[in-house]
Amino acid sequence: MAAQATMRKVKRSFTLAPESVIFLSETRRLRGAASDSEALDLLLQDGILEAKRQQLDAACKAYYDTASDEELAGQLEWAEMAGPSGLLSAEQDEVCL
Repeated sequence: MAAQATMRKVKRSFTLAPESVIFLSETRRLRGAASDSEALDLLLQDGILEAKRQQLDAACKAYYDTASDEELAGQLEWAEMAGPSGLLSAEQDEVCL
């Protein structure tokens, strides 16, 4: 991790199950982390991103579950006019399509 990121960190102490310590060590090795702390931070960042993805998915689902037929027809019309080049794939960006 960059030195600047280290300056913003907060020191904490945790007690972990032996299985968690093994997993953390394996994660450190596989991800090339400089320390167990960095490996744990990477795992937590992954968890944060996944939680945000799930929230976005839930918000998109809620929108489309409650959208009127007119709204959906308008979006379909726009998507057809934009064509394939106007749409982003899920891998490129997190958008509701």
